[in-house]
Amino acid sequence: MHRVAIVGVRSYRDLIVWRQSMSLVKEVYCCTQAFPQSEIYGLTAQIRRAAVSVPSNIAEGQGRSSTGEFRQFLGHARGSLLEVETQVLIAQELGHLDADQAQHLLGCTAEVGRVLNGLLNSLPVRRTLRDTDH
Repeated sequence: MHRVAIVGVRSYRDLIVWRQSMSLVKEVYCCTQAFPQSEIYGLTAQIRRAAVSVPSNIAEGQGRSSTGEFRQFLGHARGSLLEVETQVLIAQELGHLDADQAQHLLGCTAEVGRVLNGLLNSLPVRRTLRDTDH
């Protein structure tokens, strides 16, 4: 296992995707403030937790000792991002978000997803003997 340095990155805070995902968290918190009180332990908590999980996993993965572990945590971040998208759609269906709010949040998640996928694709994949043995 070896660690590959991302050019110009000294900290997870230097990663564009981490910064964008932090902005997504703020947007989610802002949009969910108006959710009904009855959702405070339901959808509100769930969408906020999923949103917070995105930058948290990016940060944790960047602090790990190998590129493979970093990739794994970026995969977790992508899964959490898809949870946020799904929960935004649920909130819209339930009338907790209007179409403009939902589209704004979905635009944010799409942009984070694009940059996250770019970062994932830029990291080398460790090949096992089985991958090269035909």
